[in-house]
Amino acid sequence: MAKEQIIVGLDVGTSMIRVVVGKASSDAPGPSVIGIGEAPAAGIRKGIIVDVEEAVSSISQALERAERMTGIQVDHAVVSVGGAHVAAVESHGVIAVSRADGEISEADIVRVVDASQAISIPPNREILHVIPKTFTVDGQMGIKDPLGMTGIRLEVDSQIIQASVPFIKNLTKCILRVGLEIDDLVLGPLAAAQAVLTKRQKELGCALIDIGGGTTGVIVFEEGELLHTTILPIGSSHITNDLAIGLRTTIDTAETVKLEYGIAERSKAKKDEQIDLHTLDRSEDNRVSRQLVGEIIQARLEEIFSLVNKELKAIGRDGQLPAGAVLTGGGAQLPGIVDLAKKELRLPVQIGISQNISTVIDRLDEPSFCTAVGLVLWGIEYARPSSHVFKKLTSSLPIPKELTNKIRSWFKSFLP
Repeated sequence: MAKEQIIVGLDVGTSMIRVVVGKASSDAPGPSVIGIGEAPAAGIRKGIIVDVEEAVSSISQALERAERMTGIQVDHAVVSVGGAHVAAVESHGVIAVSRADGEISEADIVRVVDASQAISIPPNREILHVIPKTFTVDGQMGIKDPLGMTGIRLEVDSQIIQASVPFIKNLTKCILRVGLEIDDLVLGPLAAAQAVLTKRQKELGCALIDIGGGTTGVIVFEEGELLHTTILPIGSSHITNDLAIGLRTTIDTAETVKLEYGIAERSKAKKDEQIDLHTLDRSEDNRVSRQLVGEIIQARLEEIFSLVNKELKAIGRDGQLPAGAVLTGGGAQLPGIVDLAKKELRLPVQIGISQNISTVIDRLDEPSFCTAVGLVLWGIEYARPSSHVFKKLTSSLPIPKELTNKIRSWFKSFLP
């Protein structure tokens, strides 16, 4: 009889909380999604918890909706981490191979990855991921997997992703308050990449741009390895704010205008096309040009893409990624955003669609669910349910030594 496993992805975003419940079976090629839940986020600003009570309430609503759809009580989840507090640094680790015959073992790989995380970090920062990129054996560089090779000196180049300790503690507290145990904490754009990027895209060179409510995550792959990670403190909620100011209307009306009439380029709207705000809000009595709406949205999107381009330029990849850029997140649903992104980034661009899953739920094709689906896929591949690391995390942060066990459990997954 096939063994089934339930995996839950909880995407804690600035504007929405999304839950995806997946089921993995030993005799199925990939997971199937059996339920989703969604609720407006409250108590969260730019990916950071600012009100614990409101955040707990929002997470509870999303979980209840997912539980009603599936009929399954959710008690553990893989949770996303976002916010501009996340930062990535490069690190280098060196060890001597332990075996007398010089053959590199799994223990040596574990030790060198551990050595690469031995860097000085401020007391209010916590290591979220240690991702090995390439290894070097006795001066031979560019090795993806040194297991079984022979050498004396083993080195690794890693990318260390750090997060704010207060944020991790507050997020963990919210999750526990709703009765969930945390299987793993995963950087949001990294989870989205798990859902939408293919191995070929990562090999050729690709940027994933996750346009959320309060932040935009950028993650770049090349030759199969993680090249760059950053979180920009700007997102689609800024577009809503711009519309509220430019149209002199309420935030709620501006959000409705963005969702129903928003367009990424002014030139795509007809000159005489008007939007009657009274049909959206009875307290409004004026009409606005759709071209004006497009102009406001285009200005903010151009700013977002210019910041993305600045990050690509910093690593020498602006306009030079053969697999282009993939857009995910709720902000990627604006009509015409692909054409604008192609123009601004000078790259091939496409909307990200979750892959390697089966489901009858149409909404999972939306880019806003990519991160939550990626969390499910991550949970199947790497996470250990009810990890002791996160039980201790709730009461004794920072605990960098405890995180060593977590790194050992999944770092091999980054090796081909």
